[in-house]
Order: sequence, then C-alpha cells, then structure tokens
Amino acid sequence: MREPGLAVDETEWVHPENHHLVGLGDDAYPELLAGIAGPPPQIYINGDPEILHLPALAIVGSRNPTTGGARNAFEFARHLGETGFCIVSGLAQGIDAAAHRGALAAGAPTVAFLGHGIDRIYPAANSELAREIAARGALVSEFPLGTAPGRALFPQRNRLISGLSLGTLVVEAARRSGSLITARLAAEQGREVFAIPGSIHNPLSRGCHQLIRQGAKLVEAADDIVSELAPLVGHLLGSMHETGLSGRTQTGPDEADTEYVKLLEGLGHDPVTTDELVERSGLTIDQVSSMLLILELEGKIEKLSGGRYSVLS
Repeated sequence: MREPGLAVDETEWVHPENHHLVGLGDDAYPELLAGIAGPPPQIYINGDPEILHLPALAIVGSRNPTTGGARNAFEFARHLGETGFCIVSGLAQGIDAAAHRGALAAGAPTVAFLGHGIDRIYPAANSELAREIAARGALVSEFPLGTAPGRALFPQRNRLISGLSLGTLVVEAARRSGSLITARLAAEQGREVFAIPGSIHNPLSRGCHQLIRQGAKLVEAADDIVSELAPLVGHLLGSMHETGLSGRTQTGPDEADTEYVKLLEGLGHDPVTTDELVERSGLTIDQVSSMLLILELEGKIEKLSGGRYSVLS
C-alpha cells in the first residue's frame, strides 16, 4: 500500500504536460523493457514517452574517462544518433554525459535512466544536461518520488539501460566497473554487447578487453554497430507497426507508406540534411531519423559526410 500522501504527490507530479506515469501493460510501456526479467511495475517519465519505442543503443563507461574516451563516446553517439538510433545512458559524469551530449548535438533523441526519484537530479553538475534531455528526449526512473540516490540503486537501474536497448556499447571501463554490470545484464537479456579496444597501458581499457575476450564484439567505428544491429532494428520497427507504434504517431501500414513517399519525395541525388527533409516532408525529426535508418539498411539511400543523404541510383 502506498504511504499516505504519496498518491497525491504523484497526482501533482504528473500535472505538467511532459510528466507521465506509465504502468506495465499500458500501450505506452516500451515493449523491450516489458520483456526483461523483473520489469518495473511503473516508470516515471519526464519527456516524450514515445521516444522509448525507438530503436535504441546504450552507451556506458567510466565516470572518469580519458579525453579520448569521452571524445569516442560523443562521436559514436553523434554518428549513431544521426543514423536514427536513440542513445540511452545513465546521466553520470564522464562517458554517460558525453554520450547524451553527442546525441543532442546530432538532434537525436536520448534517454537517461536515473538511480533515484525523478523529482531529483544527480549529479547536480548535470542539471542543465538533464533539462535538455527532458526537453528533447526523456528522463526515466522506476523509483518512487523522493527516492534519494543510493549505491545499491544504480546497478538496479542498469538493467533498464540495457533492457531498453538493442545493444550496449562500453567505451572505457576498469575491470571492476558498473559498466561491466550493464554489459553482463545486456548479455543476460539477449542483447548485443560491443566494446571499443584501447591501449594495453590504459587501465580503463582493461574492462573492454575483458568483455571482448568474453565474446563482446570489437568495434572501431559506429558503422560496425549499425550493420550488426540492422536485423534487430527491422524486427523492432516491424513490431512497432503491428502494434500501432511508429515514431511519434500511431499509423497503419497505408499511412506509414504515405510517410515514406513523403520522405522519398524530399530526397534526391543531390545530398540533403535531416533538417531539410523534416522541412520538406512535414514529418518529425524522430520519424525522419528512423525511416532514414531503414532506407539505408535496405540499400535505397546513402549516408554521406556532414549528416547528408541521397538516393542510390
């Protein structure tokens, strides 16, 4: 039973338009998250709940990365965001924050799972980043309002980071690291695990090397991940169409086909940017990004430098 007054607090919290309380079994509850062992009975969302249905990749790693590690997290997230993936992480300092910022720099959605109540922000240094994520993506927590950050809560939330994602990329991690917990959970959930190798002299490379020895896929470029996840993306988007979830709108097959026609009409052999396609098609940035990913995987369009696209002859 809820403590007296907690339901009132929840009622007050969900009053703003971008605050949502979604229960297991609701249409808005993400399919991948519902399929993990012990899914949360309800999740608190500050942002757009439909973003949680997009093809997603988790990027995690050290809170104290090297300059190169932070740059890799940012660039992988930016490239994968431009390709159509939603970037998922945990709002921690270091690799997490770099990944969120990379997605935002690409104009792509990003999701941050919190190890505390959603009415708090931790660490405080990431408060501005959290506000930007809520405005352009989603902050998510399974913990009741008012729950303080706790050491035991962060490993618990890690199962949600991996659970929402088709795969998890570990950028830098020591051998005893929370990121390795996330990678282990991803493997147990049947998700793909990727790791970036590094110098044998860098202690933060040892966790990634350990994962690679255990079967994680070694990646050197973001396109390695795109090609590996292509079949899973197709399966996920197929399920989204079957259930009526496709990007930000609910569509049937005919309407979805119409949206692809609009997008293809905006494309040509002259390269165009995602922003130009949004303007030409009238679709949202999330719809355009997801559709471009599918068209690229089907070999119908080509992604060029600078985030531009053109039709393949």
